[in-house]
Amino acid sequence: MAVSAARSVAFEILLRVERENSYATELLHSAALERLSSRDHGLSTELVMGVLRWQSLLDRQLAIASSQKFEKLDREVVTALRLGAYQLQFLSRVPPRAAIFESVELVKTARKRSAAPFVNAVLRKIANGIVHNVFQRIRESPDAATLARNAAHPAWMIERWVQQYGLEVVRQICVHDQTVPETVIHLHDEQAGHELTSAGVELSSGRFLSAARRVLSGDINATRAFREGRVSIQDEASQLIAVLAGRNANFANRVILDCCAAPGSKTALLARYNPRVKILATELYPHRARLLKTLSHLPNVSVIAADARHMPFATTFDRILADVPCSGTGTLARNPEIKWKLKVEDLQDLQTRQIAILKSALALLSIGGRLVYSTCSLEREENETVIEAVLAGTAEFRVIDFRQELDRLKESGGLCWNDIASLLAGPYLRTIPGVHPSDGFFAALIERP
Repeated sequence: MAVSAARSVAFEILLRVERENSYATELLHSAALERLSSRDHGLSTELVMGVLRWQSLLDRQLAIASSQKFEKLDREVVTALRLGAYQLQFLSRVPPRAAIFESVELVKTARKRSAAPFVNAVLRKIANGIVHNVFQRIRESPDAATLARNAAHPAWMIERWVQQYGLEVVRQICVHDQTVPETVIHLHDEQAGHELTSAGVELSSGRFLSAARRVLSGDINATRAFREGRVSIQDEASQLIAVLAGRNANFANRVILDCCAAPGSKTALLARYNPRVKILATELYPHRARLLKTLSHLPNVSVIAADARHMPFATTFDRILADVPCSGTGTLARNPEIKWKLKVEDLQDLQTRQIAILKSALALLSIGGRLVYSTCSLEREENETVIEAVLAGTAEFRVIDFRQELDRLKESGGLCWNDIASLLAGPYLRTIPGVHPSDGFFAALIERP
């Protein structure tokens, strides 16, 4: 009997995530998966994201049940075991026999036939119990080490967060990270909203932004509006950054520089909210710049391949968005593989790049201009420390308190979140997963007076 399409796809994606610098969400939405039925695509997504979210917990269980040293097993064998263990432990609707059988067949298909009896034996040992009360365990974890184990996060990451945010906030972060996040969209036009409703997609208003929409039910990916690019999936905090970066910029002949534009969601939002403004979007890698050009059908967006650390411009700009490459630790609910790839020493390399980008961008900021620096990271090294390092000892630039911008956005009806104080960390904008219904973002507003 052949392995089901959903499990076969999940197996291949998990192997690619393990071997390559790939994001599971990008692979799950690639053109290669269009052949899957909606049901199979949903199961593949459940399996891939579930395994990645709970990977360390699954590995502990498998290591206990294994007669061989778990760390010495082939990647194909480990991946098949994780898939089986996730179904046995978390998916009560999947018959144990099916979960075990298909994991055994996966190792055979991957030319690891000799491991089939081993996979069968290990999974049978752990087939008796569903994992219960996982979120209760997270909420009741008494210390960082216990929380890391219960929430399937690296210990070093949890320890750092507890020092910065406190144990109770980190519990909330972990619950958020281990939960399937809401799908939030931006509608490019009113007609797109009507089409989604007609297609059976139930929408609700945003929690942060009045223009955002949350998908309560229905398959957004199957709609014509989504396929035609008239609906964008974008976290609300990400949308908020783009809105704030483009505030009061909609004047003819004005240009906004978007330093690190790919994949382009903020670029597109800047362009739609500011139709009279030209958006100049740069991207380091030529192939990503070409993709960005293909995806952007907006007449006021121009894309060039350029290194944001060494901008090739002789002019200055009065609005700049520097949404820099970062660790992504604020997006673990959507990108759980980051937990297992990121190392603490990576933060220094990222910070060095971020400082270089911010310095380069500030050199292009005109007198009276404003720059928004942002990351989707929870790490201080990538956020406050970058701002402090770049602005230390200079009076040429100053940090503007984001409070006044949020107040104005609230007064205009664009912001529907009432607790504005919770969005602030000193003069900076900060959203915290679990505390806020969004990914974790940081932003600083810098002015050249």
